[in-house]
Formats: sequence, structure tokens, C-alpha cells
Amino acid sequence: MELASSSPEKIAKPVRHVRSSQGHIHIDQVAITFGRGKSAHLAVKQTDIEIQPGEFVCILGPSGCGKSTLLNSIAGYVTPTSGRVVVDGEEIKEPGPDRGMVFQQYSLFPWKTVRENIAFGPHIRGASKQETSSTTETFLEMVGLAKFASRYPAELSGGMQQRVGIARALANYPRVLLMDEPFGALDSQTRHMMQESLLQIWEEFGTTVLFVTHDIDEAVFLADRVLVMSASPGSIIADLRIDLPRPRHADMIMDTQFLAFKRLCQDYIKAESVKAFEQQNA
Repeated sequence: MELASSSPEKIAKPVRHVRSSQGHIHIDQVAITFGRGKSAHLAVKQTDIEIQPGEFVCILGPSGCGKSTLLNSIAGYVTPTSGRVVVDGEEIKEPGPDRGMVFQQYSLFPWKTVRENIAFGPHIRGASKQETSSTTETFLEMVGLAKFASRYPAELSGGMQQRVGIARALANYPRVLLMDEPFGALDSQTRHMMQESLLQIWEEFGTTVLFVTHDIDEAVFLADRVLVMSASPGSIIADLRIDLPRPRHADMIMDTQFLAFKRLCQDYIKAESVKAFEQQNA
């Protein structure tokens, strides 16, 4: 079966967006341990992070450092062993539609069309038929998939499936969008297209984004801030403000300032990766 194209020109042109006052995240002295007794494993040691509404923040670190675990604590899938996760003054106890989640593996319903997948959230939360329809059409246009609304996931390319996943997460109008290596399974060209598309959507939508990646170029290209995690047990060892101009485009990766941020991140990651390797072989 021929897969549909995922070219970035299908994305609707963004408009200037006034950032929301919602989406403030405070990870307050959070530590996360799995198991008990001798089998206990400290995945994230005491960590404190504050993210302002509307920021795009990437968490970068070596494999197995606890990036996804920390993200899942914000989503409500993992309960901190100590400390607390607070979004807009409310302590997170469980998953909720105010925190949209996009995973690396496409988590679409294969038996539902693109339109039905995006409409699922508004329908479940009890929105009226008219509101559900209006919301669905809005996000179909936003991610450039209006012409593919009646297609099923198997008829779409990987990049287009992730666009559906992003639209479905945003259709609940979440305060926070959580993304766990969402482009990791895509080929290099599609990945670059999706990065630019995501930034366009973020500029238009204005929600807080917390994006986990192990790709340094991706983190520097996307983020307002890059939080670098240590080798396991993970903790934040650097908080780097990426003050590159926006909007950002693919040719920016050759800019001297971009390369300087990249080298800085590489130095941190190299040191932590060496520690991780030594831990695994101790």
C-alpha cells in the first residue's frame, strides 16, 4: 500500500499566539524508586524543576537515565516515591486530559479514521456533538490532514500518524503537552520535517511542551531550554537556555551559535554516557 505524503507544506501557516497563563509545572524535590528492599532501583534522584507556561523544554540525557520516568510522573502514570509534581498549583495524582501525551510508538486506534481518532478525546470528556465536530475540524486543519480525515492509520506514513497523535492530544486543549521521543522511529528526513511542523503547531497553539529526546540536534533546534540529565539515577545537571531566534528552520543547524550549544550539550552527554557505560560494566 502506498503511504500518504507527510510533506511540511501541508501544515497550516501559524499565527502569532499569545501564550497561555496555564501550564506552569513544578517538579518539587521528586525522587522515584522502583521495587523494594534489595531489588529497589532508584530511577530518579531528588530533582527540582520549574517550567513556565508556554515554554518548550527538552529533557536530554543518556539512555536509561530516567527521562521517560520523569515525564511519566508528570503524566500521572508514575507516582513519585517522594516529593510531588504540581501543574498550575494542583498536585498530580493520576492521568488527566489536561496533560496530553504523545509516545514514540504510534498509539492510534487502528479501527478508527483520522477524524475519529482526533474526536475521541472530546467525545470521552462529554463534549457536545457540535463542539466535538468543531474541535476535530480545527485540529485536522492545524496539522494539515483535512484531506486525509477519512483515512485509517495503516494508510498513513509514520510522520502523518504522529501528526494525528499530536492533534488527538491537543484536541483536549491540555495545559501541558508531554512528548516521549515522538520522532524516534521516523527516518531522518521525515524527522526534520516533523520538528519544523511541531514548532509551527506550538507557535499557533501556545501550550507548554515537555519533550524527551536523546538527540542533541533535536533538543537544541526545538527548545527554549534544554535540561540535561545525569546517568542513572537521573537528576538535572544542567539547565541551558537556548536563545536562538524564532521561527527556526532546518538551515539553522549550521549556525555558529547553534553549533556552540550543540558542543556544550555534547560535552555533558559524553561525560554522562561514560558514567553509564562504567555502571553497566562494573
